[in-house]
Amino acid sequence: MDELLSYQREAWNRQSKAGSPWCTPVTSKQIAAARNGDWSVILTPNKKVPQRWFGDLSGKDLLCLASGGGQQAPILAAAGAKVTSFDNSDEQLAKDTLVAKRDGLAIRAVQGDMADLSAFADESFDLIFHPVSNVFAPDIRPVWKECYRVLRNGGRLLAGFMNPHFFLFDHEDAERDGKLEVKYSLPFSDLESLPEKKLQQIRAKGYACEFSHSLESQIGGQTDAGFLVADLYEDKWNDEATPLNKYAPLYIATLARKLSESSS
Repeated sequence: MDELLSYQREAWNRQSKAGSPWCTPVTSKQIAAARNGDWSVILTPNKKVPQRWFGDLSGKDLLCLASGGGQQAPILAAAGAKVTSFDNSDEQLAKDTLVAKRDGLAIRAVQGDMADLSAFADESFDLIFHPVSNVFAPDIRPVWKECYRVLRNGGRLLAGFMNPHFFLFDHEDAERDGKLEVKYSLPFSDLESLPEKKLQQIRAKGYACEFSHSLESQIGGQTDAGFLVADLYEDKWNDEATPLNKYAPLYIATLARKLSESSS
């Protein structure tokens, strides 16, 4: 696990330096607008998260979990939250810190594994914002359990994740020949599902390893941890990313609440 965590960190450091869409910091203009109440963020590629999912952010302790890159954390800090950004990639955290310094925001940056939040005491946060990133974790149930532990009673977990059916297909093959053919069984893992030649190609390109997770572990894992799932929505990506986008939503976002037994 330590070796995988280190590999994933270096892969995201490379991607962050290369400047992918998920690693491009927001502008000072966007920060100024957020300070004036005009803001939005995404958990999935396109749909804006409903602001009612957040409630009143003013003064709330908010954890941006595996959400570095100078995007969501600065916006949420400018909107009034007291933000901690927690990410495996030091390059992604550096971008949050860069925007914070540039625009006078208070963002605490902490490096670590999303499945191990031992850096934080029980009931440290009012909200957790966790965009699509657990696709890079081999096991997500520990993530939900740690989220539950560090949230206060009544706290909210906002999470985005990939629909597992995405991993049935080889999207590079589909992009090349225009055909969608089921190629892999679920659960999918780059490390176990791919032939060695394909895995070596991924490593040679410096890509992070990906893992599918069932809806049972994504949504059921949240309820098993103690959460009440209060709302969800689906989202698509774009046709350039995969032909599958024409036929089905590729992402899901959930709003979950931590409630005591007496209040549930």
